[in-house]
Order: sequence, then C-alpha cells, then structure tokens
Amino acid sequence: MRIGYLGDIVGHPGRLAAAHAVKVMREERGVEVVIANAENAANGSGLTPELYKKFKDAGIDGMTLGDHAFKKQQIKHTLETAGDLVRAINWPRGCWGKGAMVVGPGADEGVTPGNQKRPGVHVVMVMGRLFMNAQQADDPFAAVDRYLESIAQVNPQPIVIVEVHAEATSEKVALGWHLNGRVAAVLGTHTHVPTADARVLPKPGAAGTDASIPGSPNPFPGGTAYCTDLGMTGPDDSVLGRRVDRVLKYMTTATPAPFDVAEGRPAAHGVILDIDERSGLSTAVERFDLPLPGSG
Repeated sequence: MRIGYLGDIVGHPGRLAAAHAVKVMREERGVEVVIANAENAANGSGLTPELYKKFKDAGIDGMTLGDHAFKKQQIKHTLETAGDLVRAINWPRGCWGKGAMVVGPGADEGVTPGNQKRPGVHVVMVMGRLFMNAQQADDPFAAVDRYLESIAQVNPQPIVIVEVHAEATSEKVALGWHLNGRVAAVLGTHTHVPTADARVLPKPGAAGTDASIPGSPNPFPGGTAYCTDLGMTGPDDSVLGRRVDRVLKYMTTATPAPFDVAEGRPAAHGVILDIDERSGLSTAVERFDLPLPGSG
C-alpha cells in the first residue's frame, strides 16, 4: 500500500497546494491513501466544517488536528461525528472528538477483486509535551502504547501511523525509537520546517537481531518509517506560513502585529510511504516536496 502524508496545511495557499498535491500523488505516484494535518487551514489557525468538506472533496482520506484543534468552535460537531478527523489521543477525556481513526481501503470493509479484505490504516495523533504549553496532555508514549494494546487482539498486525505533533525534536526521535517495529510510521508535525531525516528504522529481530543482518529470522522487510517533521503545506516565502513583514515588525520592535498568512510560493511538503500489508510495516519512505505550479 502506498500512502501520502502531508504536513500542516496553512491558510488559502496551503489549501491550493494540498489539492494539487493530492492529484499528483494519486495520478502520478500511485498513492492510494492521503492523510494531512489540517489544523492551520482556516486562516492559519483551526479548521471549519466547510474546509473539512473541501478537503474531503479534494481526495484527502483522513485529517488530523494538533494544538489548534479547538480554535474554531464550529468544528465541534464534525470532530464528534466524522470518522476521518482526529485530535490528539493524549488530550484529557471529555474533550471534543477522538484521537485515532481508521481510513483507507479497509476502513469500510472494502474488498479487493480477489475477495480479500485489505487492512485499513490506523492513524493516531499524539501531542508532545516539551515546550508545547500542553500541561493537560497525558504521557504520549503511554497513550500510544494503550492504543496499540487495545487493537492487538482484533488485528495482530495492523497498519498504524503515528503523527507526533511536537516542538522538541528529541521527543519525536524518542517516540520513533519507542515505537520502532510496532507501527508503520512515526511522522512529526508542528514546526513547519521539513527535515532531511526520512528513513526506515531497522526492525528489531528475534533475540535482538536486526532485520538488515543477513540470516535474520524476520520474515518481512522494513520497519518503522520515520521523519522528524514533514514541514508545512503552505507559502514557503514566509515565517512558518506567516507574512515576513508582520513577524519581523514584532520581533524587531516588540510592536504587536497581526500574523497574517503569507502568499509567496505555496508548496506541499510531506512524505510517501510504501507499506507491506502483510506485516503492517514500511519498506520505504521518501520526502514529497511539490511547489504549486505558477507560484514562482
């Protein structure tokens, strides 16, 4: 199974870049499932029901929300009822929505022409705690562990992608190693800056052996795909998606300025994953960086 995952969609430029990226992923790259972080879609902060529908119409199969999940009050009903939109799984009980979803070809019991059911893709969103002003967030490591335990008896080899919405690179890297060999991918978002460390971590083998060593007892190739940050899908000529002049005014004079969404050079940033459906693990991951045509 080939899956595309886009980083934080920022404002109108990001929405245009995302729609173009979905088309290219599906038509030119053979992507079957597209997932995206949509928490900055509504003028840079939050998501509305109208934009949620537009993303669905554009071909995005699942959407995630991070620390701006609840910025738009009108998204509450959609968060509570939609099966393809999630917030962080380690937020306190009682907040809107849920922290995990199943999307893709097997999400609705779909079958292949050979009448074999294909696995759905479990997407788990988790919020980091270091430097995130997320005092109410539970331990992200334990939260994912609990989810994996809850689905293990139903499906012993599920396809699980964990998105880590976090500020600290160390926290993201640690979660990658913590989940290595147990999930298909651990992908970082939030900082809006794409990192160059996309790779498949070595799969732990029996008795501590490594799948990359000849003769390893592991029957399947690959392990857990990892990337510290997918980057944003939005205007590259900006300060993390915001107008440069407005941010510089604030940073150089301490004078309040509205951090409006920038417009310059929209581009989509993310990764494409190749996943072995038998093992639920990744065989390859590559960065996906695509400028919007005509954007300069």
